[in-house]
Amino acid sequence: MADVTGTTGTLVLAGTPIGDVADAPPRLAAELEKADVVAAEDTRRLRRLTQALGVHTSGRVVSYFEGNESARTPELVEALAGGARVLLVTDAGMPSVSDPGYRLVAAAVERDIRVTAVPGPSAVLTALALSGLPVDRFCFEGFLPRKAGERLSRLRENADERRTMVFFEAPHRLDDTLAAMAEVFGAERRAAVCRELTKTYEEVKRGPLGELAEWAADGVRGEITVVVEGAADSGPEELDAEELVRRVRVREEAGERRKEAIAAVAAAAGLPKREVFDAVVAAKNAEKGGKGEKGEKGGMEAGGASPQAPRS
Repeated sequence: MADVTGTTGTLVLAGTPIGDVADAPPRLAAELEKADVVAAEDTRRLRRLTQALGVHTSGRVVSYFEGNESARTPELVEALAGGARVLLVTDAGMPSVSDPGYRLVAAAVERDIRVTAVPGPSAVLTALALSGLPVDRFCFEGFLPRKAGERLSRLRENADERRTMVFFEAPHRLDDTLAAMAEVFGAERRAAVCRELTKTYEEVKRGPLGELAEWAADGVRGEITVVVEGAADSGPEELDAEELVRRVRVREEAGERRKEAIAAVAAAAGLPKREVFDAVVAAKNAEKGGKGEKGEKGGMEAGGASPQAPRS
């Protein structure tokens, strides 16, 4: 029951099975039974879960999904402030990891309300472990944008990422996504498509991105997690001016300011920022037919990007 002494309550983020109900963490049943409020992404799926676990929720059950997350968060925070124990569950996996939850956690932290978790199954870590790719360093990119141009831009931002990357994707977009990955990362880059993890028809398809894109063209069903090998760490690269300029432009197209793009390309190549800057200026002048370097330098430095004294 809610605390009536004036002490704030507790927000509990509970992991739920990503497939096999037997994977439910032991504490989940206890938390479901004692919570004052259970906020569920889908109340129907919550009902099926409690039935499978053989538990009964005595607290109030409310929906908490993408469509009402903003509106419902203040209500739940007030319940927490009044001493309630609020349990947050999503359809599968951990709340707030590409699922509702972040807004509520941030609001609870802002009010100095205790937040804890019941660890549970994770599609990210399960796919990573099964992929056969390096796991010592990795990053989670969630879902890529739906629009083709935005998807390419996001992938280009990760073109030089050396950590293993993990993505979620909808089955009907998988073929386009893998084809875009092959275009940006290279058709020979190793990857793994993990489908229906822990379920009856679990499948892990491993291979080069080009081959995986061809395989997915026939259609793939189920919940999808894609794991992609990071870029090779071959030390500082020897790049000509044309390639330096190309890399800066890729980053600019992805939304970076020129100053940041030049700094990132220089760092990746192990070169002074001035050298990359000069290559960009020369390319711009060549495009203009050699109309003076002074105007280009002035335009770049006006934004605070002085190559001689760059700001950190």
